[in-house]
Amino acid sequence: MTKVPDTVLSGPGGEVAIGDDHPFRIIGERINPTGRSKLSEELQAMEMAIVRRDAIAQVEAGAAVLDLNAGIPGFDEAAMLSAMVEAVQDVVGVPLCIDSSTPEALEAAVPLARGKVLINSVTAEARSLERLLPLVGRFGAAVIGMANDEDGISMEPQVRLAAARTIVEAAADHGIGSEDVIIDPLTMPIGAAGDAATSMLETVRLIRDELGVNVSCGASNISFGMPGRQGIDAAFLTMATMAGMNAAITNPLHAPVRAALLASDLLLGRDAFGSAWIADHRARSATESSIA
Repeated sequence: MTKVPDTVLSGPGGEVAIGDDHPFRIIGERINPTGRSKLSEELQAMEMAIVRRDAIAQVEAGAAVLDLNAGIPGFDEAAMLSAMVEAVQDVVGVPLCIDSSTPEALEAAVPLARGKVLINSVTAEARSLERLLPLVGRFGAAVIGMANDEDGISMEPQVRLAAARTIVEAAADHGIGSEDVIIDPLTMPIGAAGDAATSMLETVRLIRDELGVNVSCGASNISFGMPGRQGIDAAFLTMATMAGMNAAITNPLHAPVRAALLASDLLLGRDAFGSAWIADHRARSATESSIA
């Protein structure tokens, strides 16, 4: 597998490097109002209790970065996203992934983040590249690029690779190095397309080998609409890690997912002497004993 440079983010608590010589990085997905009515109600009232609680819980469960999404149609995304950034930084020190494609929201929220953020996301569509990459460059941020263009999402790995290449090349034109571009090959639901996982894994390999950038994804999309979703997500992430993925937006509070990623790190030699695996095992054993 082609060696790629680290993507280095930072927050109030220090730096986090995404790359092959580091543990798999979980980008916590919970701070997102989609499908979460209570969180949505709080955000509309500019209350941040759930945001703070979710931030703490995810970091304690192993999230190295936190994704913040304030996309509620009809409401002031810039104000909500800014308040989210400040609330999260009050309680945790990990780097932030600012999840918005709205320039006004990014311009308001990103300067409030202490450190180097990851902006999620830009696509290979000309309008997206023209609107967002100048902001990424101006803020000195890293960016997640999604491998789709004006024609939508293809199931063909070579088509996704071409979209990813467009993003990497456009980023370079804006002074953004390949180390600051993470590609999302786009995970589709396995219940809707039998080749969703195999196509995705092949795309990961191509992106790593031909573009030399790090790779992430929205992992839970693979199991959308299926029963037993956590088991599917855990198996998928184990396979994706072997294909070269080294970060994902996922839920660290899902025990099967977290266990699968810790085991992958151990087996791939990224957990020296099994220290992280042993520490997690002891913590779970202590929790189970206290409950018993």
